[in-house]
Amino acid sequence: MTLTSDTARHPRAFVAPLVSTVLTLPLAAVAFFFVGLSPMACDSCGDAASDRFDASYGTAFASFGFGLLLVLAVLVAAWALPWQRRNAAARVWLAVVAPAAVVVDFAVFHGLVDWP
Repeated sequence: MTLTSDTARHPRAFVAPLVSTVLTLPLAAVAFFFVGLSPMACDSCGDAASDRFDASYGTAFASFGFGLLLVLAVLVAAWALPWQRRNAAARVWLAVVAPAAVVVDFAVFHGLVDWP
């Protein structure tokens, strides 16, 4: 059996997922840190503003958590693709999407919260 250039093992297939993981995990940790600190933004709010903030924060935090699960799924997919040359483009795209998805996830969180 001969291997064609598409089915041959790619010797540096791990580079894109590795770089993406090194960027994505700290970025997600920092985003989670700031999301966790967000309830302190309304410590001095009145009752009505605090109720609006708390209700919107609950929804936004749940969507942020789901977004982080999607980021994790993208990272796992980047690592799980077979290490063949034909999957190189998909692996690179998944590796690029993962850190960008963290930024989008944080932006969605920020947009969903009814800030005081």
